[in-house]
Amino acid sequence: MIGGYRAVIQLGSPSAAVKDAANTDAVEDLVALLKTVRPKRLYTHNPADKHPTHVAVALRVIEAVRRLTGEYRPEVFVGLEVWRGLDWLCDADKVRLDTGAYPELAKKLLTVHRSQVAGGKRYDEAAIGRRAANATFLASHETDATNSLNFALDLLPLLDRDVTPAAYVAGFIGRFADEVAKTIGGVS
Repeated sequence: MIGGYRAVIQLGSPSAAVKDAANTDAVEDLVALLKTVRPKRLYTHNPADKHPTHVAVALRVIEAVRRLTGEYRPEVFVGLEVWRGLDWLCDADKVRLDTGAYPELAKKLLTVHRSQVAGGKRYDEAAIGRRAANATFLASHETDATNSLNFALDLLPLLDRDVTPAAYVAGFIGRFADEVAKTIGGVS
């Protein structure tokens, strides 16, 4: 109700099942769901996340979207930062999502689950802090365009079955390594 969503669908797949690549139940559920809903924009975890379950979810969603035909595929398909931020990406590789329009709503959504804010782990404050840092540190010589920014990876290229998620992420890492080496070389 807080977010005004038309629907929230939880598949109920346990983490162990999602992490088991041989278990296709989650993929099959996702294919059926995506065919029914036909989202134009699809957001999931990114395959460079630090959390194994998040990586597994990203891989299952990628597989599900790969099984869809053109008319069912989303126009936008991105993997968001959660347990590993994406601020390290080269700027040209970042999908920038302005999250600053509704700060009070963001706070309410981030605190709706007690498990995310109780017991010494303040995911809400961390997420809001990361978004503020992303907006501020994006460009050193420009005024901030927003006060809250989330980064994502464009996952549409992964719909090509010849591109593996590991190789795709390695490309981002390689470009980052090249950029760092070039910057160091330029001032050494």
